[in-house]
This record gives sequence, C-alpha cells and structure tokens, in this order.
Amino acid sequence: MKRLATLCLILLSAPALAAARDEPSSPGTSACDRECLRGTITQILYAFVDHDVSKLPVAGNLRVTEDAIEKPLDKVGLVKSVTRLRGYRQDIIDERAGVAVAGVMVEESGAPILLVVRAKVVGEKLSELELVATRSRADGMIFNIDAYSGAPSKAMSLVPHPSQLATREQAIEIAMHYPKGLSNAETFDAVGTPFAPDAYRIENGALMAGPGCTFNPGCDKIGQQSLAIFKRLGKVTVRDVVVDERMGIVIMRLSWNQRGPGSDKLTAWEMFKVYDGQIHMVEAYIRLFPPELDLGGWPIMAKQPE
Repeated sequence: MKRLATLCLILLSAPALAAARDEPSSPGTSACDRECLRGTITQILYAFVDHDVSKLPVAGNLRVTEDAIEKPLDKVGLVKSVTRLRGYRQDIIDERAGVAVAGVMVEESGAPILLVVRAKVVGEKLSELELVATRSRADGMIFNIDAYSGAPSKAMSLVPHPSQLATREQAIEIAMHYPKGLSNAETFDAVGTPFAPDAYRIENGALMAGPGCTFNPGCDKIGQQSLAIFKRLGKVTVRDVVVDERMGIVIMRLSWNQRGPGSDKLTAWEMFKVYDGQIHMVEAYIRLFPPELDLGGWPIMAKQPE
C-alpha cells in the first residue's frame, strides 16, 4: 500500500513539476537580484580605478554613453582617468527592471567628480551603461562637494517599514507630480504634489528647498517655491524611471532640450523618497550639456506628465 501511495503521489506531482520547470520567470523580473545589481556597480567602479574593463561581464550588444556621447567601453575616458573612490555612494536598485543607478564621488588625480552610473543587467551581463560626470560649477551650476564627504543622507537612507511603502505604480504616480509641476504650474502645491511637512530638496549637495533654505525668498517651503524659471526652460522630458521598491526611492532622468543662442541642455537625475503616501526628500544630480548633444539618444518614457 505504501508503495502504491508513493507511486500515486509521484504521478500526481509530475505534471506540476513539469509546469513549474517550463514556466518562464515572471514578466519584468530580472535574474539579477539586489546584491547582483549592487555588485555590478561595484565591479564597474573598481574596473575604472584599475583602468581595466576587460573582466567586466558584458553582453554582446552592450551600449555605453559617457556624458551623452556613445563610445566603446574601453574608450570611455573615466576608465583611464579615475584614480580613487571617495566613499560617498547612493544606490537605487530596481530588481524588476534589472537596473541600478548609483550616485558616487570619485577622483581624477585628486580632483573630485560627482558621477552617476546607470547599469542595466540582462542574464547577469551588462547590456547598458550610462555615465554622467559633474566636475565643477561650470558643469552643474552648483557643486557643493562637502555634502558628499561621507555617507548618503539620513532621509534617503532610511528603510521604511513594508507597511509604509506604496506599490511600484503608486510610487511612480506620486513622484510624477514633480515633473508635472515643473512643466505646468507656478508652484508644486498647485498640482497637489504630496510633500511631507518637513520635505526638502538637495541639488548637487546644496539645500535648494525646504526648511532652512535661504537660496531665494520662499524656498523654505518646498511646495510653495516659485517655478517661474522653468517657463523659460520649457516642458521637461521624463526618461528612465527606476524604482527601488524596498527603499521607497523613485529616480527619474529629467531633461530640458531648448536650443538657440546661449542655451544649454539641462539633465537631472531626481530622486524621490516616497513612503506613507508622501515625498519626504528630493535629491538631484544636475549636469549641463551643450545644445548639440541629444543626451545619448536613450529612449524616453512613452507617457509624459500632462
């Protein structure tokens, strides 16, 4: 009887086991988990320090841009110029998309660089690498490197309780109020941007909005700060929405692409700390590009803020 029962159990289980074996992984789920993605960024950074990218696990169709210019990986200037990692590093890990973005302080022969690295991993191989380096005020308008002398900010590093976290879609919807305000409103409050009472914004290391801000009149209230300057820049384009679902961080690549005498292309990696249905902190890495550059031609979101 025991042998018969065992045989029946095997027969009943076999179809389910076969289905599980043949079933593809869930859509949008990367085989490269948090530590794999974090490790990929680490490998890239140390490959730069060692001036040797030959050991990086790369896909045959790898695409690389450095400061919006496409080039082969071994021709990237940072591969030859980076001499040291300074310690500051803010990781945003999107396991579903297989994408990691990191804001890092590195050095070129003793000179500090605020470097943003975006890496996409497919099948545990690097398929996309985007590098944007800000070296001075001329590059980023603001360059307060003292703010990046240690660990990332306490607010951005806070790990919310799972019950405080929005779904991926909700977090994106909340963060999307920000570019919507930039393109359409006098203030963020006018479009209902759900800032927490003590929310603030850091740009290239400087406090630009929120409690204690003295940058311009009214900037101490982030929701009420004037957005008049963005009327001159025009509508913002949103690209690369990356969501760290565990940390409650949404990061978007925003760009303004005005052309004409004296104009510049402005690109911003804007991070939003989202939990309890509110934005608690915004942190931006900003870089200006010449008007003739098209920011590397990376794809943009199909749906833009209205």
